[in-house]
Amino acid sequence: MNLLSVTDRIRPLRSPIDECPLDAERARRLFSALIASHGPRHWWPADSPFEVMIGAVLTQNTAWSNVERALARLKERVPLEAEAILALAPADLAEALRPAGYFNLKARRLTAFCDYYRSAGGLDGLSRLETHQLRQELLAVKGIGPETADDMLLYAFDRPVFVVDAYTRRILSRLGLLAGDEGYESIRAAFERALGPDVPVYKEYHALIVHHGKHLCRTRPRCPECGLRASCPTAPDFAGIQGALDSSREG
Repeated sequence: MNLLSVTDRIRPLRSPIDECPLDAERARRLFSALIASHGPRHWWPADSPFEVMIGAVLTQNTAWSNVERALARLKERVPLEAEAILALAPADLAEALRPAGYFNLKARRLTAFCDYYRSAGGLDGLSRLETHQLRQELLAVKGIGPETADDMLLYAFDRPVFVVDAYTRRILSRLGLLAGDEGYESIRAAFERALGPDVPVYKEYHALIVHHGKHLCRTRPRCPECGLRASCPTAPDFAGIQGALDSSREG
């Protein structure tokens, strides 16, 4: 079954910025198609909720492989605990985080988060907060935006908060499921309405979107290899562009 009906493909959905047209059927059909294409991703790789939170800060504007290298260097220096990280000299912390890029900035952001984490009572203290309050407090920490906060909420605290990133917007816009001008909160709320409060599905869905965006639905997409191409109204356009580029190289 195609992800989009014939009508959908002829007339992609459009909506105002403060509305998102995603419905439950389309959201779940896309999830099923991604699972069929890539299999379960079992994300997030970490040994503790606190490591998830550190990773969420470090993964900003960099590849996960760089985060893994930075985490390994940090673990060589101190235990992954807020107190131990705060005890590091700023220059030593920044040097440990060098592989993650923007290491001086990320050292400051990680310090700010660890200071908040400690003052809030650590994992036990934060776990006692209801989801909306916890999200607002995380967003108040310098350097933590909506995507980073929602990564923490979903993967560290198992809260039913859907994570939206650039891949989400790119993939769903190309499929005609988003207009492309919706805001972060609008897209997040649309997924949560469509899927219901399903933490395991949220975790797997976000991981699948990231995998698909990194490996296939790139800025220059690899449409011939994509399992969603039959349902993607933009695939023929990209295929035509790629064909023209290949022909010019041959010529």
